[in-house]
Amino acid sequence: MATTTLTPHQRAVRSTVALKVLMALTGLIMVVFLLAHMYGNLKVFLGADAFDHYAHWLKGEILYPLVPEGWFIWIFRFVMLAAIAGHVYAAAVLSARNVSSRSSKYAHGHNHQQTYAARTMQWGGVILLIGLIFHLLQFTAQLVTTGFASGSEPYHMVIATFSQWWLVLAYAVWVFVVCLHVRHGVWSALTTLGANTSPSARAFLNGLAWVIAVVLFVGFMIMPVAVLFGWVQ
Repeated sequence: MATTTLTPHQRAVRSTVALKVLMALTGLIMVVFLLAHMYGNLKVFLGADAFDHYAHWLKGEILYPLVPEGWFIWIFRFVMLAAIAGHVYAAAVLSARNVSSRSSKYAHGHNHQQTYAARTMQWGGVILLIGLIFHLLQFTAQLVTTGFASGSEPYHMVIATFSQWWLVLAYAVWVFVVCLHVRHGVWSALTTLGANTSPSARAFLNGLAWVIAVVLFVGFMIMPVAVLFGWVQ
């Protein structure tokens, strides 16, 4: 059987497509996580017992006895870490390639179609990553305490943190950047995976991306705003 030898250009194109697919799939995994995390945050409105039980359930009994007690959270963390690493790697490589080929016909033909969100995806991703690291150090590792003592129950950590206006403001800015990233990311990911097949599909994908971004922003901000104004105590 004759083998086909790919040219350097063909290999580069295939590699770029593979990286875009990797970026799309890992991005969608993180969007699903954000929606689930938003839902979990809303349990604060059910009271301290319900919220704390939910937080401890995630780290203990979830999927038991399918997996040993306490294993799920580590499997989940591994999957999310792999998704983030894959997403960052793909973004870095594609960004470097885009810079090197900016003067090409492809780049000139598509640059005018870029939205503000698309042009700011790089620095938005950096801000997102910095905020995520702080968030993990704060609520997971509890190495950065914002008004609560290390070892506090999840409900108390939330109330102590978001009772401070400047933390709510910083959180709002971070969530806004996340949602800006998500709005473009959902559109780009679904387009990469072949869903953008017609003008009507394009309009649907654009609307879906906006709906997800707005739902995430409102859903994540309801809880800290409610705490700040004393609606949740």
